[in-house]
Formats: sequence, structure tokens, C-alpha cells
Amino acid sequence: MSVQIQKIKDSIELLRQEIIHHKVYASIKTIEDLQVFMQFHVYAVWDFMSILKALQRNLTCVEVPWFPVGSADTRFLINEIVVGEESDVDAEGNRISHFELYLQAMTQSGADVDSMNDFIKTLRVSRHLKTAYAVANTPLAAQKFVDFTFDVINSDKTHLQAAIFTFGREDLIPNMFLSIVEDLNKAFPDNISIFKYYLERHIEVDGEHHSQLALQMTENLCQGNEAYWSEAEKAIKTCLERRIELWNGAYEMIQKKEVAVCV
Repeated sequence: MSVQIQKIKDSIELLRQEIIHHKVYASIKTIEDLQVFMQFHVYAVWDFMSILKALQRNLTCVEVPWFPVGSADTRFLINEIVVGEESDVDAEGNRISHFELYLQAMTQSGADVDSMNDFIKTLRVSRHLKTAYAVANTPLAAQKFVDFTFDVINSDKTHLQAAIFTFGREDLIPNMFLSIVEDLNKAFPDNISIFKYYLERHIEVDGEHHSQLALQMTENLCQGNEAYWSEAEKAIKTCLERRIELWNGAYEMIQKKEVAVCV
């Protein structure tokens, strides 16, 4: 591990711990609570795929005629991650992207999938995030999260895209949350099994193999450029702050739901 990678890890540790120990996890006690959480989280799952494809677009040649672009080592790293994220397998061995798998988990749990489907449908036609937000009634915290991701995507700075992809998304699922989902799955296996599989698969593929590939990709792109490393550290911190705000939004919605039930 390079000195620069370790420096970033040290500088973001407090933010990582705030995410890992966020109160939203302990607030999830019922399937209904999990449904609310998923309706926020799905936006992070979707824009994860968007930044992944931005990296592939910028680090490889996706045009015709084809020409070699950049480092073959970096091309290999991003292409291998894309294969795993865009065409993984579900519990039955069928090919599926992690985003589509998440939508299946939402459907099984009874969470509202219509909002995300409306968002995707509108964005496909309009190409405007704000228009899609309005149609889908996207929570404000999710809007801010996605907006920051697309600010980085639109910057065309591949070192920043790689940085938030590497440090802003991977390895942020706490064991406590896994235990909560495990308990819910035991009580309601017909509602939670796909989500449980998604989390387990995320940890197995994203949190282990892909995280190492992403670290190497970030090192390759920043190399000895101190300005790049400084920019990357700043972007990662902002990304983690947006994640905390996303979790705050989910927590507040869960609390409002519980208050409404009590009334």
C-alpha cells in the first residue's frame, strides 16, 4: 500500500466510522423500516453503476473505430470490475447487474420500486436529473448524493472518479446491519432473502476483490501527482459526508413513519 493511500485512509477514518456506526442501522426493526432504507439506498446503488461506467468510458475505448487508450493495466482493472458489477449472478446463477438485483430485492420486500422506475424512465428520455427527481419524488438527501456523484462524473477527472468509487462506496456495511438483516430474514425469508443475498454478494465481490482492484486503479491514476492526491482526498471526504446525509434522510423518514403509526 502506498503512502498516499494510507494517508487518505487515515484522514477519512472518522467519517467512515460515523457511517459504519450510523443510527439508521439500529432503527431498522421491521420490514417496513427496511423498505424505507432501501428507497434511499437504491439511489446510491444506481449512481455507483453510473460512475463505474464513466470510468470505463474514460479509461478504455468504447468507440468505433477502436484505438488503445491509456494503460493496459488500468484498462484491465476497470473492465474486470465492470464485468462483476454489470453482469454478476443472482442466487440461482442467472446473470444480472447489482442494480437490477437490488430492484428485485426491493420488490420482494414490498418496498416502493415505482419511484426508482419512474426516475430511470424519465432520465432515459429527458437526460435531466432535476426532471427525473421531480417525477420520481426523489428524497432531497438522495438528490444531493446523486448530484455530487454526477458533479465528479461531469468533471471528467478520472482520478477523482476513481477515488470516490474506491473509498466512497466499498467496505461500508457494518456487521450490525448484517445481523439485523439476518434476523429479519429468519422471520420473513420470503421477503428478505434476495436483499440478504445482495449484501453477502456485495461483501464477497465488491468489498474484497473489487476493492483491491479499485485501490490499484486509483494509485495508477494519481501516481506521484500530489495535486491529484489532494483533490482526491477532498472529493472522498465530500462523498462520505453525502453518504452520512443520505443515511440521515433515511433515519428521519423511518422515525416519521414510526411516529405516524403511534398516532
